[in-house]
Amino acid sequence: MTADRLERLLEEFETWLTVERGLAENTRRAYRRDLHRYASFVRDAGVADPAHVDEALVAAHVEALRAGAGESAAGLSPASVARALVAIRSFHRFCVVEGHAPTDPSGEVGAPRVPQGIPKALSLEQVESLLDGVAGDAPADLRDRAILEVLYGTGVRIGELVGLDLDGLDLEAGFARVMGKGSKERLVPVGGPATRALAGYLDRGRGELAPARWARRGDAEAVFLNQRGGRLTRQGCWMIVRRHARRAGIDDHLTPHVLRHSCATHMLERGADLRVVQELLGHARISTTQVYTRVTTERLRHVYDEAHPRARA
Repeated sequence: MTADRLERLLEEFETWLTVERGLAENTRRAYRRDLHRYASFVRDAGVADPAHVDEALVAAHVEALRAGAGESAAGLSPASVARALVAIRSFHRFCVVEGHAPTDPSGEVGAPRVPQGIPKALSLEQVESLLDGVAGDAPADLRDRAILEVLYGTGVRIGELVGLDLDGLDLEAGFARVMGKGSKERLVPVGGPATRALAGYLDRGRGELAPARWARRGDAEAVFLNQRGGRLTRQGCWMIVRRHARRAGIDDHLTPHVLRHSCATHMLERGADLRVVQELLGHARISTTQVYTRVTTERLRHVYDEAHPRARA
């Protein structure tokens, strides 16, 4: 039946994303969510086969996402609509390449213009206040200090941090092996403060959090553990960062990703090569890293305006 055909092709597409594209679970989850919404819209329009979808139907779905019409969404942001369209285009291209549809109806559908925001970065004073504010020698304190030092000191993503395993650490050499987007592995340097914080946590904190018997396979190798001895989750890490941000009197909206932005911004302000920062952050495209140059350029303008006697003449 054609109704089963759409569902079957979506399942095949998700397998293809895993095996052929090697996309991370979080990315696949986002694709799954966007395509489930899209499939519901298509079926409601009386179409149950990707080969019968036309450009007008794809465009109507995009407009529904923008406006929040019907069951599609409650008015998604331009960035969310653009992300959904990427998933839809990828699915239809898959159908064409695999011979399930003659044409791609999504190729000419325009995506909304997404304003390019400037990444938010902490000041050096704020970073120091955050890092110095984690006091105490309890296991959780040692862990939290190591988490904050590693997030800022290496610029790793939150998923890379919580996915870090013991055999991925070489504290003597000052490197960590992380698994980035698309299951791409890379080495990141770990600075002195982060190395010392990790060593303190591993020596005096992690063993206290580890249970006698591991509840789940894989947790035994996890660097960062929660209070029950399991691998720390993304949500758990996010809450740790927020808690210490509040204690340090920093904006309540501080997230692990802001520490990543701060790492990149502070390196570029001190003359780091853009390609080196790209490699450190694991960006596939240099254009992704170049957004940080806008931050440092704005800072340059601010310093110039404040310091030069004729800047505002």
